[in-house]
Amino acid sequence: MRFGLREIIFIIVLLAVPTVSLFYVFKPRNEDIREALDEIQVKQARLDRLAEATAQIDDLGLAIEEGRELIRKIEEKLPTERDVEGVLTRVWQIAAKNRLAVKSVKSEKPTPAAHYRELPLKVVVEGGFDGFYQFLLELEELPRITRVHQMELERSTARGPVGRSDLPPGAVKASFTLSIYFEPSTDQV
Repeated sequence: MRFGLREIIFIIVLLAVPTVSLFYVFKPRNEDIREALDEIQVKQARLDRLAEATAQIDDLGLAIEEGRELIRKIEEKLPTERDVEGVLTRVWQIAAKNRLAVKSVKSEKPTPAAHYRELPLKVVVEGGFDGFYQFLLELEELPRITRVHQMELERSTARGPVGRSDLPPGAVKASFTLSIYFEPSTDQV
């Protein structure tokens, strides 16, 4: 069998068509397919994150409701400006019950905050340490929000005529700031 020029050209063309197709058709298509798959993976990841967020919406709604309930409970513990006097009366009753003598009370200017005010009171009480400790415990159990800070305790000692304290031994003199939190009047807001 003899191959002529025509058969050789036919074989070259026959071999060239798949080779050219590989470089100009299949490789670009494969690259397009690879890019499309990468894009699909990115979009699938976004969909997965969206599905997670959607699943948490119910939990988020529940958390918001719980937060609102907690805020409502805290606001219940905030007396109105008119009720601050009642809180103070209750504090002094607790002090008297625990045999503490209130030596001085100095009211400072109320400090504004977000939706409430803080009324700091500089207080000095004297009495037995056990009574003072019980006073603090009962103060903590008040249904209203109060805070004791900047506390200084001075122990009474009987040291003789020069250094003698006017408190009996075992007694304390406590100086502290008692802050009462309250809702301001609506005309001040």
